[in-house]
Amino acid sequence: MSVEFSPLIPIAYIAILAAICLTFALFSLWQRVRGAWMRGCALAALCIALLNPVILQMEREQLSSVVAVVVDRSQSQTAADRTAATDAALERLQTQLAQITNLETRVIEVRNNANDETPATLLFGALTSAMEDVPTSRIAGAIMITDGQIHDIPSSASELGFTAPVHGLITGNADEVDRRIELINTPRFGIVDEVQEISYQVHNDGGDASDITEVTVRLNGEIYSRELAPVGTIMPLFIDIERAGDNIVELEVEPLAAETSLANNKAVAVLEGIRENLRVLLVSGEPHSGERAWRNLLKSDTSVDLVHFTILRPPEKQDGTPIDELSLIAFPTRELFVEKINEFDLIVFDRYQRRGVLPVLYYDYISQYVEDGGALLIAAGPEHAGRDSIANTPLAPVLPANPTGTITDTGFYPRLSDAGRRHPVTRDLPGSATEPPQWGRWFRAVDVDAPEDSTVLEGPDGAPLLIFNRVGEGRVAMLMSDHGWLWARGFEGGGPHVALYRRIAHWLMKEPALEEEALRANSRGNQLTISRQTMSDSVPEATIITPTGEERTLALSEVEDGLFEAEITVDESGLFEISNGDEQTLVHVGALNAPEFAATISTPALLAPLASETGGIVQRLAANATDLPQVLPLKGTPRSSDSRMVLKMTGETVLKGINTIQLFAGFFGLALLFLILGGTWYREGR
Repeated sequence: MSVEFSPLIPIAYIAILAAICLTFALFSLWQRVRGAWMRGCALAALCIALLNPVILQMEREQLSSVVAVVVDRSQSQTAADRTAATDAALERLQTQLAQITNLETRVIEVRNNANDETPATLLFGALTSAMEDVPTSRIAGAIMITDGQIHDIPSSASELGFTAPVHGLITGNADEVDRRIELINTPRFGIVDEVQEISYQVHNDGGDASDITEVTVRLNGEIYSRELAPVGTIMPLFIDIERAGDNIVELEVEPLAAETSLANNKAVAVLEGIRENLRVLLVSGEPHSGERAWRNLLKSDTSVDLVHFTILRPPEKQDGTPIDELSLIAFPTRELFVEKINEFDLIVFDRYQRRGVLPVLYYDYISQYVEDGGALLIAAGPEHAGRDSIANTPLAPVLPANPTGTITDTGFYPRLSDAGRRHPVTRDLPGSATEPPQWGRWFRAVDVDAPEDSTVLEGPDGAPLLIFNRVGEGRVAMLMSDHGWLWARGFEGGGPHVALYRRIAHWLMKEPALEEEALRANSRGNQLTISRQTMSDSVPEATIITPTGEERTLALSEVEDGLFEAEITVDESGLFEISNGDEQTLVHVGALNAPEFAATISTPALLAPLASETGGIVQRLAANATDLPQVLPLKGTPRSSDSRMVLKMTGETVLKGINTIQLFAGFFGLALLFLILGGTWYREGR
């Protein structure tokens, strides 16, 4: 209840009137006028009536306090004993809280998101989100049921956003032990065929810190080495990057007896193997229109170092020009084809023929280079059909087809063969989906006999135009026309010469993305996608081995010619092994070395400082939560004890309504004024 004034006229006028009345009353008292005090009371009553005093009666309702019960349902809490203790504690706690009047309970269950890049236990972030609609003065506190492994604990109570106790009920046993391996330094990239250094450290949480254990290192699923590592010491590991693309390095440490979790006994690093600039040797037999197309393409590729020679003056040319007047560079045949041949990733013969420049023995060196893993591209012209063709050299055994000696000079559209529709080099060439293809014609092709391997492009009347072949460890490609430059010049709309030439070159240099038989897998969150590239019409089911050893099969569906895919949702994190026919691959699902799996033993130590600062407690739970502390609601700034969890109850109220009573309004005010005036008249009349 309170008294307020609601003036009937402006307060300034009332003040002036009150001053006049006060002056008159004081003057009357000074002159000892009979009834002066009665007149003063009458004037005061008049001024008070003008001020219109009002009695306010406010009706208020006590607001409830809000307590948050944050339940840790992360993966580290999935052990049977921890789950049982969590469920029992939550049930008993809700029973206690329900008996407290004016207390609202909010239960917040926090789980790891399978799509998180780095799964972690973020209880305080969930607490903030759940309580953002509650005024801080109404927050009674927070009770967390967890194993103590929380990854977003504020550094001080001032960062909480409220002033109320934070309590922790810890699941798990005090004598838990866990061994884990942690990657300290892992580079993201590595040069193929070079060594990269990784550093790691083995920890024993709750165990003997002076132990020495064995670490098994696997590279792309195969055992790479076994290392002896002292616990607690940062150890180096040297990995030889064996291939381009992802190289999966897996480190596994021997487990301890009765470990809480084996999930952190493995650490995985993915090193992307990248090649140093690929070295390409381009030898053009003579200047011609198509020479520039190959040269410009290879020079524009930032991953290629190009060495280009054009034979301008063959040895048999005798025109009488003195040697000292020639400005031509001698062709360093021995240096290129004997001493440094193995330094090249690809050799291209562009309209080259036997002209005495290369000794016959050098062709045998090139053939051996291909057998040992090199790559050879023959871009053939009319000379390939003649008697000086390089097909009539010791190079012949590695070539996929032999020329018949005839040349077709007629307009034709290069078309994809059945194999070409499946091969990743030619499958999705722009313009290939229509008939005729949406590109310009070529006008010359060298006829060859039946090729040994894949014909991916066909020329006139279905004759082989682009042929691929594998020889030993190496690869060979033959393009049986020198008219690809017409596409580069835009003749009849041009064609995809850049895509075609670049893919041919990179397939020869073993680009993983262009392999015709390949099994790939990638993950996004908990979605696992499997892709099978093949030259066959069908593929068997894929076999998936999960990190826990479970074996599953999955049917693949054809999404394009030669490309089969399937997608599956998995509920495990770790390294998956996938096989399909003769192909195998590995893929890691989930975050690499996520905080959620870094440490798994239960501990009160992480939450204890914050709980102590806010007036809360941290206590371990028994298996059935029978030792749950008592919940005590108090006002003010209470402190908890070992046997009780104090909640800070709010003193906040909400206004429900207001009743007003005007003191000088109506009959009461009129009667009071008449009484005072009558008293004045009576006093003066005596």
